[in-house]
Amino acid sequence: MNCKDCQSVFLDLLAEPGAPANAAAKNHIDSCAECKGEFKSLKATFALLDAWKAPEPSPYFDQKLAVRLREEQGQVPAGWFERLKARLLFNTGRQFRPALAGALALVLVVGGGTFADVSGFLRPKPQISAAVQDLQILDKNDQALQTMDQLLQDDVPDDAATPPIS
Repeated sequence: MNCKDCQSVFLDLLAEPGAPANAAAKNHIDSCAECKGEFKSLKATFALLDAWKAPEPSPYFDQKLAVRLREEQGQVPAGWFERLKARLLFNTGRQFRPALAGALALVLVVGGGTFADVSGFLRPKPQISAAVQDLQILDKNDQALQTMDQLLQDDVPDDAATPPIS
């Protein structure tokens, strides 16, 4: 058994020194001075912890705590900046997740719209041939002439004495 494996079994050896599974570890501790010193140190630490007694709390601990809590509750609340700072520092951030998701969605929508708008400007306008341009001009002229003819048509003579219909 090597030292690393033996040190991993130290706690089992302290809990059950007579167990047959710990025989190899005992043999290694007897033969290795470094592991022997480490095991003695660990055994002394556990013995010290067994002898230690936790101090009894003060008989008025609960009353003093209640008084301090009432004092803290009675204080003027901190300003909004201090409350925000405390919330950011001492919180898990769970309540900010929906707001963060909404902000990211807004960024995606705005970014996508901007990209779509910019990509439309980057494409060059299609070139129209000269023949098509000439035909479009003639079509517009023809429409203008038809409109002028309709305005100039003389369906009703000026000398007719018919009163206007109201």
